[in-house]
Amino acid sequence: MAEPLATEPPTPAPPRPPETEAPADRRSGPLAVALRAFRRDRVGMIALGVVCLFVVLALAAPWLTALYGKNPTEHYGQNRPGLLSPEGLPVLPNGGMSAEHWFGIEPGLGRDVLAQLLYGIRTSLLIALASTAVIAVIGVVVGVTVGYLSGAVDRAFTFVCNVTLAFPTLLLLLALGPVIRTRFVGPAENEPAWMQFTVLILVFSAFGWVPLAMVLRTAVRSLREREFVEAARAAGAGRRHIVLRELLPNVWAPVLVHITLAVPAIVTTEAALSFLGVGIDEPIPDWGRMISRGSEVFYDDPTYMFFPGVTILVFVLAFNLLGDAVRDALDPRAGR
Repeated sequence: MAEPLATEPPTPAPPRPPETEAPADRRSGPLAVALRAFRRDRVGMIALGVVCLFVVLALAAPWLTALYGKNPTEHYGQNRPGLLSPEGLPVLPNGGMSAEHWFGIEPGLGRDVLAQLLYGIRTSLLIALASTAVIAVIGVVVGVTVGYLSGAVDRAFTFVCNVTLAFPTLLLLLALGPVIRTRFVGPAENEPAWMQFTVLILVFSAFGWVPLAMVLRTAVRSLREREFVEAARAAGAGRRHIVLRELLPNVWAPVLVHITLAVPAIVTTEAALSFLGVGIDEPIPDWGRMISRGSEVFYDDPTYMFFPGVTILVFVLAFNLLGDAVRDALDPRAGR
């Protein structure tokens, strides 16, 4: 009887790698891909660091000035002899810079420049971030809703946007600010600080939502006929579900880009209004008013304009570079 042929034992299959060792690209979504692209952008990371530094300085301004031993409202030059000349100019060179006043003192009133700059960051960030938040909410709600509904709603939206964009924004801000304030504050009354901030935030928001809403309306119009929206309709989903669950998650990228670019625009506009005398009033520290005062004494004390000018330049440049980096990370084709 023939012996059976010898057979080799079957080769065991290689063990499957655990799920945690799967390539990152297979399990990462668009947000993770965008974050990795953003981390590879050195300019964007530096800009983010500068922006975070400004935010930390704004939040910690009371503690920093307490450690520094100065406050932004005390008139050191008038209260302490020897700091200001009879003409109101700093006696020490470079705008009165010394071990006691690191960035010098303000001509005329003699307030500490560094303390004014730190609190000026709080003023600019509060107005810019609050206005941008209101703009984002209004722009998202109106843009997504109009883009989905279309028809008569879309035509009415287009008309309102065209009328709003036809107004010269800066001139309108110059005219509306004092009018709104005098409507609620009597001639003999001092305008409270909260009203100054509220008026600027409302005016910025009233005209700032239009560009974002127009962008989102166009994006939603291109998405509402896509397969996933048609599938949601076929499944019996209502308009609210389609707008909130299907359309809104697909338009967050332009919202983020608009926010990062709107903040520096509002900061510069608010500084321009204060420079022209219709923004934030005394004694609230403000960069625009510091630059306005610096322009008056520039030939006698150019140092006083240098610090707020460089600060607002770095602040706006960092936010603009951050916005460009966010846009490139969310849409890599934009950076080509």
